[in-house]
Amino acid sequence: MGRIVNTQGLRGEVRVISQTDFPDERYKVGSQLTLFQEQKKPVVLTIKSYRKHKNFDVLNFEGHSSINKVEKYRNGILKVSVDSLQSLSENEFYYHEIIGLEVLTVDGEKIGKVKEVLSPGANDIWVVQREDKKDALIPYIEPVVKKIDLVNGVVTIEWMEGLIDDED
Repeated sequence: MGRIVNTQGLRGEVRVISQTDFPDERYKVGSQLTLFQEQKKPVVLTIKSYRKHKNFDVLNFEGHSSINKVEKYRNGILKVSVDSLQSLSENEFYYHEIIGLEVLTVDGEKIGKVKEVLSPGANDIWVVQREDKKDALIPYIEPVVKKIDLVNGVVTIEWMEGLIDDED
C-alpha cells in the first residue's frame, strides 16, 4: 500500500507515499495495516487518524502518540491482508500481482522479471531486472504490454526500437 518515508510533527504521525488507488478506504479509522521492515517481525497497526498533506498521506496509529514511538517505522512498508483487497476492473492489477512476472517479447525472447512498479505520472513503469545487464524500464501502455498471464506468470511485450538500452 505504501512506504513510511518520515515522521510528521511530534505527535506520532507518519508520512506515507501510497501506492493505493483507495486511500480513503484503506486508511479509515480503525483499519488495520501490517508494517514490514527488513530483519524485523511484522507489526499490526490500527489507524487512529488519516489526512492528506501535500503529496503524502499522513497517518497516526493507535498507541503511538509521540514521534519517539514511530521513528523506528521509517522506510517500513505498509500492507493490507489479501482478504481486504477490492476486486479490480479488467486490465487492472495490483502491484504484487505484477512483481515477479517473467517478461517475454512477442517473439518469445526472455527479457527478465518485473522487480518493481513505479508510478511517476500518466502510466506505471515496470522495472525489469535482466541478467548481467542494466534494468529495463517498460511503460505499462497498450502498444507495449500485449498480454498479462497471471496464471503462468508471464507478461508479453511488443519490442519497440529504443525501448531497452542494451549499451552497458
